[in-house]
Amino acid sequence: MPKYYKEGKTKKKPREVRVGKKTLKPESMMMSYGYDPTLSEGALKCPIFQTSTFSFKSAEDGKAFFEIALGLREKGPTEELGLIYSRLNNPDLEILEDRLCLWDGADAASVFQSGMAAIATALLAYLRPGDVIVFSEPLYGGTEYLINHYLPEFGIGLVGFPAGVPLAQLADSVRDRAAGKRVPVVLIETPANPTNSIVDIEGVATLARSLGAGDPRPVVMVDNTFLGPVFQHPLKHGADLVLYSATKFIGGHSDVVAGACVGHADVVERVRTLRTFIGTAAGPWTGWLLLRSLETLKMRMTAQMKNARYVADFLADHPLVKHVNYLGLMSEDDPMFPVYRKQCVGPGSLISFEIEGGEEAAFRFLNALQLVTLAVSLGGTESLAEHPTSMTHSDVEPEDQERMGITPGLIRMSVGVEHFEDLIADVEQALEAVRSGGGAGKARAEAQPARAKATR
Repeated sequence: MPKYYKEGKTKKKPREVRVGKKTLKPESMMMSYGYDPTLSEGALKCPIFQTSTFSFKSAEDGKAFFEIALGLREKGPTEELGLIYSRLNNPDLEILEDRLCLWDGADAASVFQSGMAAIATALLAYLRPGDVIVFSEPLYGGTEYLINHYLPEFGIGLVGFPAGVPLAQLADSVRDRAAGKRVPVVLIETPANPTNSIVDIEGVATLARSLGAGDPRPVVMVDNTFLGPVFQHPLKHGADLVLYSATKFIGGHSDVVAGACVGHADVVERVRTLRTFIGTAAGPWTGWLLLRSLETLKMRMTAQMKNARYVADFLADHPLVKHVNYLGLMSEDDPMFPVYRKQCVGPGSLISFEIEGGEEAAFRFLNALQLVTLAVSLGGTESLAEHPTSMTHSDVEPEDQERMGITPGLIRMSVGVEHFEDLIADVEQALEAVRSGGGAGKARAEAQPARAKATR
C-alpha cells in the first residue's frame, strides 16, 4: 500500500490514551487519535483520500481482503481488513469512525451519507417481514415517515409509545401489543424531536428483554442527535446502537450531510455489512469534513447550551409564550426529572415553545426574525427556527400531531453560538411583532412550499 496510510486498518487501538498518569478526554483525542502523520508525508491533518479504489500488494492480499469483507471466512486473530474500495472502507472514514467511538465508549462505528441512510440501513439490517418494531413517539419526521408508511408495506408491524411518560405506565401495553411477535428492534429518539420529551433508555433496555417471541432480545437503537455525542451516552444505559444525523452537531457548520451509528461491535458489523451492499457509506470528502468538525465539537455544543439557557429563561417569562420545552427548565416534580438527571449530562441547545395564537402567530414570529434564520435543521453554529406542524413534521397526521404535542403554535429553535443578548433581542422583537400584528417577510412566507418533507 502507499505510504499515506498503514496497510489495511490498524489493529484495534486502546480506547484510553494516557499522558503520564492522566487519561486523555475525548476532546483532546479528537486532534490526533487514529492518525499517524509520518504515514502521510508529515501532513499534520489527515489528507482527503479522494480515491474510489486501492491497489493490493499481491493477489493473495486481494483474495484475503475480500474473504474477510464478504464474510467468506473469519478473520485470523491478528488479521485486519485491508483497504479495498471506498464503498467498503476509506482512510478518512476509518479514522473518523475510530474517533466517533471515543465519545460514546463504543466498540465500532459506521458513517453514512445522511442521517436517514444510517437509520434506514440499521433498521433494514434487522427487520424482516412479519416482525414488529417498537418505537417512541414523536420521532424525526423522516424516521416517522419511513416507519409508518414504508415498513408496513413489507409486512412489518408497528407498536408505538409516547415519549415523556414513565415507562412503568406503558410497559404492559407495549408487551400486550407485541405479544407473540418477533421484535428485533426497539427504536427511541430521546429527547424527542420536536417536543424535547425524554425516554428512559435504561428502562427501555429492560423492557426489550421481555418483548416478543424472538431470541436474542431486541436491539435497542437510540437516535441521539439532539444531545449527542457530548451530553448523552446511551450505551452506558443499556442501548446497543446509537444513531446520529451527523449533519447536525457532529458536522456543526450546516455544510455537510452525513449520518453515523456507533455501538457494540457485533451490532455495528451487521449494519456495516448491509451498508456495503446497498451503498449508503459516506465518501472521503464527507469524512474529512467531519474530522475537522470533531475538533471543536465540545466547545460548540457547550457554547450553544449556555446560550439556550438564557433564551429559554427569557421565553419562559414572556406573556405570549404558553410553555417552553427545554430540558434545563424541567422541574423536580416532573415524573421524568429523575430520568433526565440519570441519563443526560446537560440540557443541550434545542428549545421548542408554543406561543398564543396558533399557526398565524407562529408564522408572524418566524417572519419577523432578523438574526435567527428561518430554516429547518439544527446543531449548526447559527441559530435556526422552524414550524414543525407545517414543515419538519407536516407528514404526521393532524390527529397524531395533536396527540404528540406538535401544535400549530409550536416553534422549534436550535440555538447557535451568537451572543445570547443579541439572540434574546431578536426573539423579543419577533414576539412584539406577534403582539402588534406586524412582521416582516410575509411575502417570503407565502412563497414557501406548504410542506417540506423529510427534513429534520
